[in-house]
Amino acid sequence: MCEVLNIKRSSYYAWIKRPESNRKKNDKELVEHIRRVHKESRETYGIRRIKTQLNKENIACGRDKVSKLMNENNIHSRLKRKFKATTYSNHKYPVAPNLLNQDFKAEKPNEKWVGDITYIATDEGWLYLASIEDLFQKEIVGWSLGTRMTRDLVIGAMEQAITKHRPDAGLIFHSDRGVQYASYDYQELLRKNQIQQSMSRKGNCYDNACGESFFASLKKDVIYGRKFKTIAEAK
Repeated sequence: MCEVLNIKRSSYYAWIKRPESNRKKNDKELVEHIRRVHKESRETYGIRRIKTQLNKENIACGRDKVSKLMNENNIHSRLKRKFKATTYSNHKYPVAPNLLNQDFKAEKPNEKWVGDITYIATDEGWLYLASIEDLFQKEIVGWSLGTRMTRDLVIGAMEQAITKHRPDAGLIFHSDRGVQYASYDYQELLRKNQIQQSMSRKGNCYDNACGESFFASLKKDVIYGRKFKTIAEAK
């Protein structure tokens, strides 16, 4: 090989005996930290969340470095990709205007709430979760679980939020334009409590990005990598 490459044998042996550079040592240590955080997250954390966790532990690293080392060492987020539609917007109920208009900042509690529905797989069938998030402190203020994706599911979450937090008149509640949120019973509940209803534009997932972001975190941190045998166990 040395003859083909036209190098001296002494140079080759000097190269393979050369001490490992500090950069390589640091990279090896960082890879071990990345593997640890990845394992602790049940292999659900990706580049951004691993970097954030390492920085919290005072381990200096940048996004590009974490990305490079994860790719080189075949470390990837393991996420299930089951999909079930939770929005049925082909209905004849009135659709509320988009009052939120992707303004997800709130100056005080009970000023802006957002709601959404997600699903959890079990061996007995689907379990549905409706939640309501207050955009001021990013807190879930109401939630409801059920085996059917009906208006009662979202009404239960809203009634819990109203009972616990007693919002003043004028609160904006934003959701997609699904049939559950557009139903007359749901509209009446909001009117009775002087809550302004707001709905996303058709087919625009960014209009309710906060609600979807919460569900993404919930599934990564709690649900992915687990198998629920029964609905009761999932609850």
